[in-house]
Amino acid sequence: MQIQLLRHATIVISTDEARLLLDPMLGPAGEMPAIPDTPNPHRNPLVPLPVALDQLVSSVDAAIVTHIHRDHFDPVAGEALPKQLPLLVQPDDEAPIRAMGFTEVLPVETSRAWRGIEIVRTAGQHGHGEMAERMAPVSGYVLRAPGEPSLYVAGDTVWCDEVWQALDSFEPEVIVLNAGAAQFLTGGPITMTAEDVAQVCNSAPQATVIAVHMEAINHCLLTRTGLRNSLAEQGLAERVLIPADGAVLRFPAA
Repeated sequence: MQIQLLRHATIVISTDEARLLLDPMLGPAGEMPAIPDTPNPHRNPLVPLPVALDQLVSSVDAAIVTHIHRDHFDPVAGEALPKQLPLLVQPDDEAPIRAMGFTEVLPVETSRAWRGIEIVRTAGQHGHGEMAERMAPVSGYVLRAPGEPSLYVAGDTVWCDEVWQALDSFEPEVIVLNAGAAQFLTGGPITMTAEDVAQVCNSAPQATVIAVHMEAINHCLLTRTGLRNSLAEQGLAERVLIPADGAVLRFPAA
């Protein structure tokens, strides 16, 4: 398995069976306005896409969407992706994505097999308390394929019972976490903090953890350096990969 971080939560997952584009935010830097009511009023994305858009779009076999907030499925993705491209989505997002003209929308109720890959949908909490209710629904996914390490993409969630249950049930070998401690001017973080990432590390000692979702959207306040320093203080720095935009990570066959 190969995982390439493009930026934020946009990732290409390559197996022997397929190339999957996760949470496509494909617009140029500054294409979207700043997320309002946040400390940094800068237009989004903060950084460019590190690959050519046309080459990326033509190279993938399907896309997986955890939810359709604009930093996970932006207007450029809605325009640039081929309308016949298979899109695996949470059930709540099937209708709005079909309304964009996509014809091969595949909702994942609990699990779905696609090209020999088992895709299981998991739950999460996009914040705490009332904030999580306002930001819902969001999903994560576990991907399992013969000869490949099992992969858990947690999606936009904080550390919560749902994440612990996914770790306990599936015992993933590779975990992708949306860090960044995204937040508004009021309310707590709505994605994982450094402490949340540490909780995952301690709860899944068998796994390699990859932290993404940093330094690309204006309300993500936790930087790569801040996360790295916090993990080092807890003796967890060697457990977590924090890739730069465009970096490719390779994982041997299971």
